[in-house]
Amino acid sequence: MKKIVFVVSLFIIGLNNVFAFSTSSRATVLMDSDTNNVLYESNPNEIRSVASISKIMTAIVAIESGKLDDVVKVGDEINDAYGSGIYIHIGEEISLRDLLYGLMLRSGNDAALAIAKYVGGDVETFVKMLNEKAREIGMKNTTFNNPSGLDEKKGNMSTAYDMALLMSYAIKNDEFKKIVGTKKHTVKTNMNYYSWTNKNKLLFNYKYTTGGKTGFTEIARRTLVTSASKNNINLVAVTLNDGNDFYDHINMYEEAFNNYTKYRILKSGRINIIGENYYNNLSVKREFNLLLKDSDKNNVLLKYELVKKNNFSDEEIVGKVKLLVNNEKVDEQDVYVLKTQKKSFFQRIKDWLCGK
Repeated sequence: MKKIVFVVSLFIIGLNNVFAFSTSSRATVLMDSDTNNVLYESNPNEIRSVASISKIMTAIVAIESGKLDDVVKVGDEINDAYGSGIYIHIGEEISLRDLLYGLMLRSGNDAALAIAKYVGGDVETFVKMLNEKAREIGMKNTTFNNPSGLDEKKGNMSTAYDMALLMSYAIKNDEFKKIVGTKKHTVKTNMNYYSWTNKNKLLFNYKYTTGGKTGFTEIARRTLVTSASKNNINLVAVTLNDGNDFYDHINMYEEAFNNYTKYRILKSGRINIIGENYYNNLSVKREFNLLLKDSDKNNVLLKYELVKKNNFSDEEIVGKVKLLVNNEKVDEQDVYVLKTQKKSFFQRIKDWLCGK
C-alpha cells in the first residue's frame, strides 16, 4: 500500500503591519486558543513555580467531575490552608459550584482543599487527577503537588507554554468561562453570606478580557494567565514573574488584535487537490483557521499524506492533512472518503433514460 504526499503552498493576501513587543516577565507566551499556535514567546519552556494560576487545573478537573450542584460539607482539611482564602468554616455547607467561584475569584486556598477533598476523596488522590489531566492536555513539563499553588514546602512546577495550553483547554468549557469571566459573585450558606470580587483587574480595565487567574508567592512572584477575544480572534496570555503583568497582557493583546488577521486556510467538507485527479471524492470534517501576520502569510503549507489503493469504503480514513507555518506543524486532521449519496428513484430513471 503506497502513501502519497502532496504539498500545497498557499499565498495569502492580507494587509498587516510588522508586529513586535516585549514584556518584563521572566517567561511569556501569547497563544491563539483556537489552534494552540504560539504568536509570541519568551523562555516558554522554563520550569518555574507558578503559584495560584495552578487553580485553573483544580477548577477544570472539578468542573469535569460533574458534581457542580452537589453540596459540600467543609471538613478539617481546611486547617492546612494559609494565605489567601474565602474563610469558610468546618461544618459549613456550600455547593461545589460556589466553592469554584471562591477559588477563581478570590484565590481561596481553603476552597482549593475543600474541592480536592470532595472531588478526589482525599487531597492526594485529587493531585493525581491533576497530573493525569496535565498529561492528557499535553503539559509535558508540569508537575502538580497540591491543589492551591502554595510553594513554601513543595510547589506546582510548570512553564508558560504549558499554562497557556491549560488555559486554552479550560476556556473552551462554558462553565469555566462563566466563572472566570464573573466580576462579582454572592453566596449564602447555612452559616454565612459572602460577596466576592474578582482579583483579575483586566476584567474591569480591558473590555476584551474573557477570564483569567492571578497568582503570587515569594518564590514564584507575580504570575498571571488571562484570555481575551475580539473580532473572532481568541487569545490566551501567560506571564511568570512579571511585576508589570496587567499592563503587559493588555499590550500583548492590543499588538495581536492590531497586527494579526484570521484566515480560513481550508474549508470543511469536500477538498480539491489541484492538479491531482486520483483523489476526487475526499473531505475533512472541520476548517483550518489561522492567525497570521504579514511576515508569515507566504509560508503556509497544507501537507496531505494519503494512502493510495484501488477501492475505498464510504467515510474511510485515507490519510491526514497537516497545516504548516514556517515548516512547523500547527494543526492536523484526518482525511475521509465522502459518503456516497444514494440516488432517488426518479434520479435513477433519469440516469437510465440518459444512458448513464
